[in-house]
Amino acid sequence: MPQKTVLIVDDEEDILELLAYNLRKEGFDVIKASNGKEAIHTAIAHTPDVIVLDIMMPEMDGFETCKAIRAHPSTRSIPVIFLTAKSGEIDEILGLELGADDFIQKPISPRLLVSRIKARIRRPIEAVRTEIIAAPELLTVEALEINRQNYTVRIDGVEHFFPKKEFELLAFLAANPNKVFDREFLLRRIWGESVQVIERTVDVHISKIREKLGKYSFYIETVKGLGYRFTTNDSQN
Repeated sequence: MPQKTVLIVDDEEDILELLAYNLRKEGFDVIKASNGKEAIHTAIAHTPDVIVLDIMMPEMDGFETCKAIRAHPSTRSIPVIFLTAKSGEIDEILGLELGADDFIQKPISPRLLVSRIKARIRRPIEAVRTEIIAAPELLTVEALEINRQNYTVRIDGVEHFFPKKEFELLAFLAANPNKVFDREFLLRRIWGESVQVIERTVDVHISKIREKLGKYSFYIETVKGLGYRFTTNDSQN
């Protein structure tokens, strides 16, 4: 089996060397870039299997670099993992909309990074990467009205209480109808990296959401062996 190639992009030389050392130990070929413009040229020239991209870089940050990589035909489908010292939903949403596949916060655990890289190589998620949508402030889908300003859900005009994680999970799925998301992705998207929860947590929350949806429980569909997706009456016809 041919070795997989990882492009690491960071303006800090010590981080580049640390990550390169650990990835080579795991059998990866490693190429490096120290800024966004160099990363774009290197990605086009070598078409690596995964790109590990720092966000906070001078002149051209990771968001701009990712956008350029996604715009080029030869690199648009390469998985991108962001390295970030930031934390916050706005940054993550922007990154996902620009085409990122994953986020890892600094200080970096080399073991975690290797694990995420292997996961992206085993299970590319092109459909999710190119089409993911952040939930708007007010989302109406047939019988549902989901309001992110005051965290309320109305079903057939009647307000129902959804705890925060159930609300966020429902809002995210509803904003991305007919797209399948696996449990691992939903855990990271809704619960974040720092919270230690198991994949079964997603199943429990989905079950509670379906219970509250009542006759509209069919909105949340289980895709056997893959995960969950939000469907509507229109998509079922």
